[in-house]
Amino acid sequence: MVEFLHRVKVFVFTLGDTQPSYLLVKSAQGLEGCWGPLQGNLGHGEQLEAAIRREVIDDLGLSRTHQVIDLCMPQRWAIGDEEVIEWLYGFQAEAVADPPRLARRFSEFRWAGFGAAYPTLELETDRAAILRLHTLLRAA
Repeated sequence: MVEFLHRVKVFVFTLGDTQPSYLLVKSAQGLEGCWGPLQGNLGHGEQLEAAIRREVIDDLGLSRTHQVIDLCMPQRWAIGDEEVIEWLYGFQAEAVADPPRLARRFSEFRWAGFGAAYPTLELETDRAAILRLHTLLRAA
């Protein structure tokens, strides 16, 4: 029997005077930690937007937002008898304390413009998602 695991990946960003800045976090998994967006599991019966807000509140202590952007590019893959579905979103934060109040599961954070954030992301799906988000923000 296949078990489905739904996850959210949230690219937190702020809009500066000229360019957006993106928050990247690094997992506290030692050498295996890689740079990426906030991420977490969807609770049973939890709505996507509620999970996004929960992740941002729990991981950064942020509760105010301007907008949540659906990147319309879910990712899906199988690992044994588990099927993982990731929902990718952008989350515009009004203001973030520097440093943000990071959850213990992260060891580091950095704010970066697109030119620095894109090559820092280690997963191709994360690079594709931030490219889409950046394109949507520039088009608006």
